[in-house]
Amino acid sequence: MALAQRIEDRDEGQARAPAIASALRTIETEREGLACLMAAIGNGLGEPFAQAVARIGAARGRVICTGMGKSGHVARKIAATMASTGTPALYVHPAEASHGDLGMIQPDDVVLALSWSGETTELADIIGYTRRYRVGLVAITSNAASTLGREADTCLALPKAKEACPNGLAPTTSTAMQLALGDALAVALLEARGFSARDFSVFHPGGRLGASLRQVREVMHGGERLPLVALGTPMRAAVAEIDAKGFGSVLVVDDEGRLAGILTDGDVRRAIFSREGLEGLPVEAVMTHNPRTIAPETLLAKALQIQEAMKITALVVVDQDRPVGLVHYHDLLRTGVA
Repeated sequence: MALAQRIEDRDEGQARAPAIASALRTIETEREGLACLMAAIGNGLGEPFAQAVARIGAARGRVICTGMGKSGHVARKIAATMASTGTPALYVHPAEASHGDLGMIQPDDVVLALSWSGETTELADIIGYTRRYRVGLVAITSNAASTLGREADTCLALPKAKEACPNGLAPTTSTAMQLALGDALAVALLEARGFSARDFSVFHPGGRLGASLRQVREVMHGGERLPLVALGTPMRAAVAEIDAKGFGSVLVVDDEGRLAGILTDGDVRRAIFSREGLEGLPVEAVMTHNPRTIAPETLLAKALQIQEAMKITALVVVDQDRPVGLVHYHDLLRTGVA
């Protein structure tokens, strides 16, 4: 039985080997294409790329992304990436544009048209429309001498590269290059606008990503739920406050309400074995001084990072050195961040 299993495993491994080799060849070929793209940006393509960023960034309207076939699918993704990172964008199907959707394109917009050959028939009406009504046109094509390349205000000419398809026909490396250049445009525009993680959260309220972009103030426990005692409070009373609020800790403040320390269940357990007369001691004799704090506007993703790195379950939320809240690891679990 063991021998039969080994033979079966060997046969399965031999059957998988061609697929694995194919995957490695595809990725290697596409990586070579991206390397060519990087070289091109450093040698000639960089200037029109900067012009495209400036043109789109200065536009008062939207980026109208368009393309047919595989280029159209890439254009849709570029539009989605731009829209989610602070550059208003939408996709217009070039064939539909010829039947009324040209009305979606306004004079303040910029058209970003993708066509590997630059001679895609369905793009003709959009190109003509942009020229007639002086709408900005940025082209991504491999043929700067094509109709699209010649008519564009800015032409981003992609370098020639071998397709990963063994027949050299299916768009593979070419679409990877288009997508990478589109991402580069979106990120350059994001950086030029100073688009922050907080801005990003406005467009990504759903799922785990949306949860991680929420702020600590949205989930922290504050007000009467906040476990607080003053310096000088006897340990018995401090432990009672821990039990009453149920967070496994109590915050200690000075006479002016500034954070002085934190007493945790762990502090109490350790003190039991090292001190006598624990109940009568003041809280500051046992508490942890200089606890880890965080600001109310901190993102939950950052709070999670700190808790996991420091191996702590709670963070004190402070505003001008005064505790205003407590965020527990369980709160992050409930929001879906952790």
